[in-house]
Amino acid sequence: MSKTIYNRIKSVLAEKGKTNKDLADALKIAPETVSSWCTNSAQPSIKRLFEIASYLEVQAGDLLVSIKK
Repeated sequence: MSKTIYNRIKSVLAEKGKTNKDLADALKIAPETVSSWCTNSAQPSIKRLFEIASYLEVQAGDLLVSIKK
């Protein structure tokens, strides 16, 4: 069974030419935390999601995967 993808942080970082380390440094957190978000093994809090969006200059919703029903 494949892992469910909830966020697009990794994709948006790539689109913006930023690295996991860039984001970790900007948020003053461990690079391992960003890595866990990028692999979808963990998810950022809502507050962090907005901080990430601000740093990447996107809407918070752009960082989430839409689930079609």
